[in-house]
Parts: sequence; structure tokens; C-alpha cells
Amino acid sequence: MDTYLRSCRDVLKAHMKNSSGQLNVVLGNEACDLDSMVSALTFAYFLSKTFDSRKAAVPVLNIPRAEFPLRSDCAFLLRESGLSQDYLLFRDELDLHSLQNLAITLVDHNILPEADRTLEDAVVEVIDHHRLERTPSPFCPITAETVGSCATLVTERIVQKAPELLDQQVAQLLYGTIITDCVNMAPEAGKVTPKDSQYVILLESRFPKLPPRSILFQSLQNAKFDVSGLTTEQMLLKDMKTVSGGDLRLAVSVIYMTLEDFLQRKSLQQELCEFCHKHNYNLVVAMTISFIDNKEPFRQIAVYSSNTRNRDEVIKALEKARNPHLNLSPMSSPYTDVKAYVQGNTLASRKKVLPIVSDFLKEKERKMEHLEELELEDEATQEQGDSQQCCEDNMMEEDSGVPPTPMNSLVEGCPLDNGLPKINADVLVEKVSKIISEEDDDGP
Repeated sequence: MDTYLRSCRDVLKAHMKNSSGQLNVVLGNEACDLDSMVSALTFAYFLSKTFDSRKAAVPVLNIPRAEFPLRSDCAFLLRESGLSQDYLLFRDELDLHSLQNLAITLVDHNILPEADRTLEDAVVEVIDHHRLERTPSPFCPITAETVGSCATLVTERIVQKAPELLDQQVAQLLYGTIITDCVNMAPEAGKVTPKDSQYVILLESRFPKLPPRSILFQSLQNAKFDVSGLTTEQMLLKDMKTVSGGDLRLAVSVIYMTLEDFLQRKSLQQELCEFCHKHNYNLVVAMTISFIDNKEPFRQIAVYSSNTRNRDEVIKALEKARNPHLNLSPMSSPYTDVKAYVQGNTLASRKKVLPIVSDFLKEKERKMEHLEELELEDEATQEQGDSQQCCEDNMMEEDSGVPPTPMNSLVEGCPLDNGLPKINADVLVEKVSKIISEEDDDGP
């Protein structure tokens, strides 16, 4: 697989020079967590080996390269599997919007964010384990199952279609990802499904030299939870997803420490404010996670916004949620703009909380559109009323536009009542002659 990854940059350059063949970009989600990274790498590798010569496939990690060091568990698994991160392609290293003859396969998510909606027509396949938000289409096959890890679905595809591609290196990437997502396959964590277990057992039996399950899991957990030396901004970016709707844009970040420790960070509220301004967010939902005896998760939630109304509306949506019920209990917070809660339902991971936030934003957007429609109707009604009144005024003016009644018609016995007097020609000549004579007598 390392040979394949080394070639990807050259494949991309060749396509940019000559786009006669199709380039399939396998794109993970914007969090670029371990599952997203490994699913993109391994599925692109699978496609590259099963495509005909007219097509090529490359994986693209959906973050800037500068943010990859924050994914310490990703870097650890690559290193343990003998792969260099120097071979990887990142989102800021190519412009997907300008590529010709482009196809996109989405892994570990099933819809594109708003900024990438113009790429929608290029999406040709989806493999995901989140709630399906994409409208089914005959032109875009979808593999969507609520398993613990998207890597499980990728493993299944490889085993069924090209089992010869599974070697120690590929197997270790998939294996480490599945056991991490499924919390070392512990049922009490509420993540593992029978299909996850099926393919973990298959990988273990086929590759007995894989690291012991518990040792690999703990090593990945230690790397993942190592946030020492990170700034608040880096902690938020480490494992973050964006949800937007209407006029709101939210960051939902997983924080790998207790909420008490997070809230004790110096000037946290100011740093959250600066983070929102820098990255154009209205609100931050921080979901902290720690583990009791390295097995059972302990979850807490903090909601930050400088806008009280936005903050209260999101909190209300989380408190009222029933699918799933989060069972939130308020806890003290030293900051006025940060509300903190213990999450009683420890099985509700971000994967289950995101749909709650997304549904809230959709409902808010729907209400805003309804209000705008009502305002337009009111304006139209007002304009119609004004127009009608104007017409009525004009009609009144037209109706009253008759010659005024002569003043002498108001006098009883008007000389004209009986018509004009009869005058013959002789009389008229006499009168004119008399007038001329009078003017001559007056002289100059």
C-alpha cells in the first residue's frame, strides 16, 4: 500500500495535465478522525486495484495538512503500520472544484457540506455508518449501515470483492480503526455490532501477527487523548464537525478530557469567542469524553455562544431530545456564556447528537422561511390595499370631473332659462354700427 500512496500525487498531477480519464477522489469527512482517514485510504486503494485502466483513484483527507498533527492517533497508526504521512493528500493541496472528469466517493459521511454543494453531481458512491441524509439515486449507490465503524463496511467490501488486497499493512489499518471505534469491542460502550465483531475476528484469524487487541487499543487511546500542549483552538479542531442551517453555523467538537478540566482553562470564554470569530461560527458544542476504568465512557456537554438566544435555543433542543434522550443534568460553569451539563446517556456519542442539532437547525430554518413568506404576504396585501384605495380615489376624481354649475344658474329666473333671444340680421347690423360710431366719437 505504501507504493500506491507514494504514487497518488503523481496520479493527480497527470490528471491535471490530461483529464481524458476519470479521477475518483475518495473523500472522508471534515473531522478526519481515524475512521475517516483509514476508510479513505483503504477504499481508494481497493478502487485503484479494481478499476480499469481508464480510471484512477486517490484518497483525500478533508482537512488542511497543517491540522494533521492534531490527529495524534491517526499519525500513530500510520507510523505503526509503516506508512509515512508525507504520502498523504490533503484538502488544501488540490482544488476539487476545478478538476475535470471528476468522480467522488464519500466515506464516513453521506452528504457534502454547504461549501461543496456544487460538487454534488460528481458523487458516484457513498459508504457510511451515520444516519442517512442523502436522497437515494440510481446514479449513486449507497452502502449505509449503523455499524460501529465505517472501516467495518470497507473491510467487508474488500473481503467480498478483492480479498487478495488484504495484507498485514492494510489489515492493521482496518483492525486498529474498528477496535478504536468500538471501544475495544466492549458491549457496555454501546458501539459494537455483530458485523464489527465478525470482521475483527476475521482479521485476527487471517493475520495472527496483528498486535494484541487490548495493547493496540490502549496505545491508540493514549495517543488520541494526549492533548498536552494543545491550545483551546487546537483542541476544538482536533476532532470537530460543522453543522449549519439558516443563519447559524455550529462547531461540534469532541474534547478528550473531563469538562471540569476543560472549564478550568485560563480565559476559556475569551478563547471560545476568538475561535468563533476566526472560523465564522455562531456557537460551539463541546462534547467531552473520558473513560471509567478504560471501558465505560463518561460524557459531558458544554454549549457556548455570546448570543443568549442562540445558546438557549440549542440547549432547549438538546434537553428536549428524545431520539436519543440525552438525560442532561446542569453543572456549574464559571462563565456566563458557557452552559455545562453532565450527559447521563453515555451511549449517545456525537454520531447520535449531530442529528439532533441538524434537525433543530432545519426546523429553525423552516420557521424563518415561513415568517418570510408571511411578511411577503402582508406586504402584498398592503400593496393591494394601497392600489385599491388609489383606484377608488381616481374614480372619485373622474366622477366629479364635470363642468361646474354656472353661478347664474343658481339665480331664480335666469335670462337663459328660455334659451337665447332671437336676433335678426337688421338688428345685428344696427347694433354693430352703433358701437363703431361710439368708438369714432371717443377718438384718440
